Amino acid sequence: MIFPALYNGPINYYARLVRQHEIVIEQYDSYSKQTFRNRCMILGPNGVVTLSIPVRRKHGVKTQLQDIRIDYDSNWNMIHWRGLVAAYASSPFFEYLADEISPLYHQKFTFLLDLNLQLIEVTLGILDLNIPVALTNGFKPILPDGDPRSIIDPKKKEAVADPGFVPMEYRQVFSDRLGFSPNLSILDLIFNEGPRDARSYLQRCLKT
Repeated sequence: MIFPALYNGPINYYARLVRQHEIVIEQYDSYSKQTFRNRCMILGPNGVVTLSIPVRRKHGVKTQLQDIRIDYDSNWNMIHWRGLVAAYASSPFFEYLADEISPLYHQKFTFLLDLNLQLIEVTLGILDLNIPVALTNGFKPILPDGDPRSIIDPKKKEAVADPGFVPMEYRQVFSDRLGFSPNLSILDLIFNEGPRDARSYLQRCLKT
């Protein structure tokens, strides 16, 4: 199974990653806007917030993900980190885990793929999972059914695109007044539930 390289991917993405003996990431797919490759969703004090990484690309020209460069003109990395602090500073595990994630927001990555790979590896480490991550050596055709590159997409309704995913409720920082928000970034799960319970959740939220 081939996986897209997502930025702090959603829970249904990680529910599949943790079941792999080796994770193979697609680097030759054509980059498209409004996907989880450069955006993630978190729960802030006023509701769901989308954090988007600005990128540099030629408009109207297809560009492979491996060649997508990050645009730092807006100092987005500090904006994203402040957003994460505002959303999760009072969560049970933020203080415990922040030091593992924070350095990636204080480092300037040239390519989006490199940042996403680092975040995936750090997150797997937090979950205490030693799963090797490799890159494709050429584009692999997308499978007609169940391919993560097509079903994990913010523009598609989860119930239709990913019917095997069961978004069970867990305690979120602002859920007492905002209600539960399903399938947010993996960071929402690990900051609220901690590594052990997050790992257990990921193992249970997909139908076998």
